[in-house]
Amino acid sequence: MDKVKFHIRKGDTVKIIAGNDKGKTGKVLEVNTAKYRAIVEGANMVTKHVKPSAANPEGGIQETEAAIHLSNLMVVDPSSGDATRTGRKKNADDKLQRYSKKSGEFITNG
Repeated sequence: MDKVKFHIRKGDTVKIIAGNDKGKTGKVLEVNTAKYRAIVEGANMVTKHVKPSAANPEGGIQETEAAIHLSNLMVVDPSSGDATRTGRKKNADDKLQRYSKKSGEFITNG
């Protein structure tokens, strides 16, 4: 089976292009490659009922981020701050690196 390359990685700043949080931007906290989903900081918030335990004796209702499908996310261009498509080309060290198709700048993680 081939290894799939994703346009989004952990630590990227992304813009949500579809769904309830359309237009929001945030940092990617986690990418689930098996389900093609990512968790974005502060986006797609859901309430979760937590049962009391030794670590959390109060329990209660917590708000947490839910996963968003990768097709609904676009990487933010490092120079302009707009959503952009990404490509891969060799950098000065002759290594493949992602770049913004809008500005041509390389995308650094984080």
